Amino acid sequence: MGILEYSEATERKCIIVDGQPYEVISSHVFRKQMRKPVNATKLRNLITGKITEVSFHQSEKIKEADIETKEAKFLYKSRGEFWFCEPNDPSKRFKLEETLIGDQARFMKANSMIELVIFEEKIIGTKLPVKVELKVTEAPPAVKGDTATGGTKQITLETGAIINAPLFVNEGDVVSVNTLTGEYTSRV
Repeated sequence: MGILEYSEATERKCIIVDGQPYEVISSHVFRKQMRKPVNATKLRNLITGKITEVSFHQSEKIKEADIETKEAKFLYKSRGEFWFCEPNDPSKRFKLEETLIGDQARFMKANSMIELVIFEEKIIGTKLPVKVELKVTEAPPAVKGDTATGGTKQITLETGAIINAPLFVNEGDVVSVNTLTGEYTSRV
């Protein structure tokens, strides 16, 4: 954990503000007329997900957050609880609440590897790979000439997630999905 200058709080850095870990989403160092430079940042709280705007002045020092990541294997979901185990030892199981995982939960399938985000020896969240490959379980048939909706239809994936995909995607296909945006990227 290091100390950063006001201008070193740049995109993708993790910092501590009021004892909470934040990720810097955007930063812009500027000078207003004759005043000293200011770093206007947009921060996302790594625990709550709330986004706030904070300005750091030239005289301020910022603590860098000591964020660790650890790999885990997702096993199954049961009544709002997600069960995981260590990658090499299935007997070491633990659970996380759905609120901790958030929207990414809809793209997690059994036996997939994910990263746990750890701050001060406590799990504060999860990170999925940016792209995951999932099987299509339901896809309505494409109707010829039905391009008024931009040529997309809603499909259901093996995890239960419903996303928009092009008309040519059929039931049984495997598609690649961007877990950050929740959008279809390609057919595999």
